[in-house]
Amino acid sequence: MSGDHLHNDSQIEADFRLNDSHKHKDKHKDREHRHKEHKKDKEKDREKSKHSNSEHKDSEKKHKEKEKTKHKDGSSEKHKDKHKDRDKEKRKEEKVRASGDAKIKKEKENGFSSPPQIKDEPEDDGYFVPPKEDIKPLKRPRDEDDADYKPKKIKTEDIKKEKKRKLEEEEDGKLRKPKNKDKDKKVPEPDNKKKKPKKEEEQKWKWWEEERYPEGIKWKFLEHKGPVFAPPYEPLPDSVKFYYDGKVMKLSPKAEEVATFFAKMLDHEYTTKEIFRKNFFKDWRKEMTNEEKNIITNLSKCDFTQMSQYFKAQTEARKQMSKEEKLKIKEENEKLLKEYGFCIMDNHKERIANFKIEPPGLFRGRGNHPKMGMLKRRIMPEDIIINCSKDAKVPSPPPGHKWKEVRHDNKVTWLVSWTENIQGSIKYIMLNPSSRIKGEKDWQKYETARRLKKCVDKIRNQYREDWKSKEMKVRQRAVALYFIDKLALRAGNEKEEGETADTVGCCSLRVEHINLHPELDGQEYVVEFDFLGKDSIRYYNKVPVEKRVFKNLQLFMENKQPEDDLFDRLNTGILNKHLQDLMEGLTAKVFRTYNASITLQQQLKELTAPDENIPAKILSYNRANRAVAILCNHQRAPPKTFEKSMMNLQSKIDAKKEQLADARRDLKSAKADAKVMKDAKTKKVVESKKKAVQRLEEQLMKLEVQATDREENKQIALGTSKLNYLDPRITVAWCKKWGVPIEKIYNKTQREKFAWAIDMADEDYEF
Repeated sequence: MSGDHLHNDSQIEADFRLNDSHKHKDKHKDREHRHKEHKKDKEKDREKSKHSNSEHKDSEKKHKEKEKTKHKDGSSEKHKDKHKDRDKEKRKEEKVRASGDAKIKKEKENGFSSPPQIKDEPEDDGYFVPPKEDIKPLKRPRDEDDADYKPKKIKTEDIKKEKKRKLEEEEDGKLRKPKNKDKDKKVPEPDNKKKKPKKEEEQKWKWWEEERYPEGIKWKFLEHKGPVFAPPYEPLPDSVKFYYDGKVMKLSPKAEEVATFFAKMLDHEYTTKEIFRKNFFKDWRKEMTNEEKNIITNLSKCDFTQMSQYFKAQTEARKQMSKEEKLKIKEENEKLLKEYGFCIMDNHKERIANFKIEPPGLFRGRGNHPKMGMLKRRIMPEDIIINCSKDAKVPSPPPGHKWKEVRHDNKVTWLVSWTENIQGSIKYIMLNPSSRIKGEKDWQKYETARRLKKCVDKIRNQYREDWKSKEMKVRQRAVALYFIDKLALRAGNEKEEGETADTVGCCSLRVEHINLHPELDGQEYVVEFDFLGKDSIRYYNKVPVEKRVFKNLQLFMENKQPEDDLFDRLNTGILNKHLQDLMEGLTAKVFRTYNASITLQQQLKELTAPDENIPAKILSYNRANRAVAILCNHQRAPPKTFEKSMMNLQSKIDAKKEQLADARRDLKSAKADAKVMKDAKTKKVVESKKKAVQRLEEQLMKLEVQATDREENKQIALGTSKLNYLDPRITVAWCKKWGVPIEKIYNKTQREKFAWAIDMADEDYEF
């Protein structure tokens, strides 16, 4: 193109010399020639350059008309001074040519090329020529049209680039900052990048920053869709047979459904227990027809093998499902969650914890529960009580059914309730732990425990004085309170005999549950506890106590049989009334919460070393948590896969040790080479080998810490105390102080539950 420009310039100059009257016509021929060349390029270019071309044509037309007018009028000034005119024209052509080149260059930088635009000529008789020093050959002066037009092209092109880049980044799973060659251009960032996190923040309801409702009022508006009932029973295929006394027997639908409950548990330990079998057979016969009752008289003659194999095959088939099938089930569950898993409470969408009603089955219970094996009946809409606000839309029952009752009680937190048939206890559908109602309850619980901290010394002095009381009732109450405080025992509830498992608390301890040792294992006045606590978890502990407590226990046990109550003049009601007199809102559980939280805080101060790395600090936290779990007797049976998982972990440790040994040998060899060679390359190799050794040492340490942690937690349940007895603000403050990511201590569900504490506590928080 540069050669063409030179040729055209010389041609124009010659025309000016020969014939001034044909000057403008040749000039336009030259411009049209250049325009045609650009037009060829334009056909390959994008659609948007058409706009540029059309403007160019308009400019050409305007110029031609102007030139014709000028020729008709006859400009006498130009003919008088040809040399002056010629200089002006020369400058003008240079200016046009330079601006065209600059335009092309600029447009190529923007990712496209188009023909140069020629600026509209002024309306006066001559051309305006700026002074020489103001002429800049690579920058075209912009008029208003150009200024408006050019950024449009840049913006459109950059948005296309941005969209393309965004798609690539989404595929990679990474978000990169857009590369902007021209600093003056502002590439608009996609809205979803900015707005998405803001939207999430808006959805988080910071209820703890709002004014609380008056005492007793839980909500002002409540609307929900009701519960999801268990699917109806699907009869077994004809190929699956039930045998009684060696003969095939076809069961009625009701009897068959209950038989499948037993068949599903056939390989379980429960079905070998006599009490389980007895209760099951008794309830099963209630579902049989008269004919079936006459035939089936002995459970031992029943053969559930084919049924059991059928359900095992179904379980295996579920495991072998394709991704598409699993995705379909997941989508159905998500659809159900969207419809039934949320409620509207006081203009906020809140998650419901358990919106599905438990299906029918066989009751298991904990420990040797006297009612294990009994039939848990199917819950129907006629058993359901709905709770919602008066101005809310009442959920519709399934077709052909109606609710037992619809209530509008804003002093309770449950949405749905029913009474189960085994123990006559009331079951509820409640809100998720992350909801305002649950969060407020937790917050209040820990604040009550903090209030106890202020008066606990006074209470302790009081019960020590009561050990010497002349009243046996007061002495028993004081000793029981000492155990609740020191050992974090539960108070224990009064129960009907034979209705539940034989579990006890502090007030319901019997003589057979303790042994007194004036001296044991080098310690004086030791009390040995051995009883079943909540959920039939065994509590076994040997505790040295104060001499006066020991003497009182000897007094309480005098002339009593093993099955007699240790505290025969005390019950839970008397104890709780006394606790309320000591401090408003005080219960045995508040003592457990207080002792658990204060123990965690003390243990964290003792165990956390400032120079430890993150895995070591997490181990320290788990050890502090473990001390609390032991105090509260939060035990568990070792997981079935424990041995296998420990073996796998140990094999990883051994492999890592081998890698570390190899890396150390490589480092030693590299150091030897560096001493001989003494060049930059070998020094660089030594540094990389050092880093490899350090990395492997850190990985090995992490694995060893994990193994230690897992072994120590084999029979300890850390989760119960972490979620129910430990003030989360202690944990949050510790994480913030030592730079431990909160995600390492609390998972996503737990972070949602304790969002109030995470937002509220700083690193200086003290329980």
